[in-house]
Amino acid sequence: MIDRFVTWLADSPVSVTIGAHGWITPAVQTVHILAIAVIMAAILMTNLKALGAVGAEDTILGFSRRYAPWIGGALIVLLLSGATLIVGEPRRSLENPVFILKMGLLCVALLLTAAIHAPLRRDAGFWQAGPRLAVLRGMAVVSLGVWAGIVFAGRWIAYAVT
Repeated sequence: MIDRFVTWLADSPVSVTIGAHGWITPAVQTVHILAIAVIMAAILMTNLKALGAVGAEDTILGFSRRYAPWIGGALIVLLLSGATLIVGEPRRSLENPVFILKMGLLCVALLLTAAIHAPLRRDAGFWQAGPRLAVLRGMAVVSLGVWAGIVFAGRWIAYAVT
């Protein structure tokens, strides 16, 4: 079933147009990589704050408010540029197990990010101390590893044989 969808998508006018213009894919990849840099910087700073490595003068809520818009904006750019890349070369992505791994890791990362930021809307001091702070720090370490895995898998897609 996926093969029929991939064939249909590859034959679609949008996919053919993207493929016919050699500059589109590299331009979109550049935007995608820049958005990855933005999100990685925001995630890194948020997680380093959770680990107590930066921002001693600010609260976790302050960091969340500062970096959440960057994360949200970069995710929108990543969604749009990633979708364009998939439409342009559907076989390279949709039939690639490394792409599936990347999407799975992305789901985990988004859940972790939401789990860190969401409680702060209800209680500004939610992560401040005690057992919750230990949980936050564990989540931050896992988050950093998962985001690194996403970047690695994204780069690995080009080299995986499908």
